[in-house]
Amino acid sequence: MTYKDLFEEIKCMFMKADVSDIATHLAYQFNIEGEAEGAFYAEVKDGELYIEPYEYYDRDVLFTCTAKTLLKIAKKKSDPILAFTLGQLKVEGDFDKALMLQKFIPAGDGVFDRRG
Repeated sequence: MTYKDLFEEIKCMFMKADVSDIATHLAYQFNIEGEAEGAFYAEVKDGELYIEPYEYYDRDVLFTCTAKTLLKIAKKKSDPILAFTLGQLKVEGDFDKALMLQKFIPAGDGVFDRRG
């Protein structure tokens, strides 16, 4: 998988998320290590989601992981909190805003929907 392939796949998945109820500004940078290495950002501003293949220097949160880990999280096959606990996902910055990453994951069957 190339960086471009990963970026397009993640962008397609995240853009399905409804962020219209997020009143606060969010800026996430994703640093991908290993296969598909690179960086991109996701920003919520005025209830709109923007995802671009660039670094975001004034970010709230920096996530660092492999493409495989990010895809598992985005496809709801892995819980981001568990990935963090296991050292598969590194998080730097505002942890309250980091937890809002789950809003980017579209609704449907998956890890997040099975919690009681």
